[in-house]
Order: sequence, then structure tokens, then C-alpha cells
Amino acid sequence: MADCLFCKIAAGEIPAEKVKEADDWIAFRDISPQAPTHVLIIPREHIATLNDVDAGKEALLGKLFLAAKQIAAEEGIAESGYRAVVNCNADAGQAVFHIHMHLLGGREMGWPPG
Repeated sequence: MADCLFCKIAAGEIPAEKVKEADDWIAFRDISPQAPTHVLIIPREHIATLNDVDAGKEALLGKLFLAAKQIAAEEGIAESGYRAVVNCNADAGQAVFHIHMHLLGGREMGWPPG
């Protein structure tokens, strides 16, 4: 999508601090981190919200979760614990309408989160 911030990051049109990437996803550091480790993991394909995920995207979503697991290990937060969050629509806090997973860790996380 031409005006999507995350599509532009995925295409390399806007710089980001990349953490890891594959053919169909990219992970980069959040510019306003909410934890010592705060990485965004996005599919390269534009999907606006979790509500827009169609059947057949199970493998892609699974890759995002596997990426979170790998990055958590590489960032040294896998053993102490981390949070993987997908916000859906405005009331949940989604500000960029390109599905993305927040990987947060490096400190104790409280519950409830909001």
C-alpha cells in the first residue's frame, strides 16, 4: 500500500533499525520503546488488521511467532520472559494499520497491561 509507513519500511524506502528479516517478514526496533527490548515484527505483505487476515495466512502468522521466539533468544530475554502482542484497531491501541507484533521484554511486565 503506497501510503503505509510499515510497507515503506519493508520496502526499504524508510530507514529502520532492522533486527532480523526473511523473504516475507521483517523485524525492527520500535522508535518509542516501551521496554528495554521492543521490536516490531511485520509481514511484508500489507494486511491492515488482525480482522483482515484471510484463511491461508496461517503459515505467515506462524512465521511471525517463530520470529518472535528467535529474536527473544537472540536478545537474551527468552528465559526471563517476554510479551508478544498484536493490537487490533484503535481501541486496542493500533496506530499503524499494517498488522504487526510487538515483542517486549527486558523488564517485568505487569498485568493487566492497559
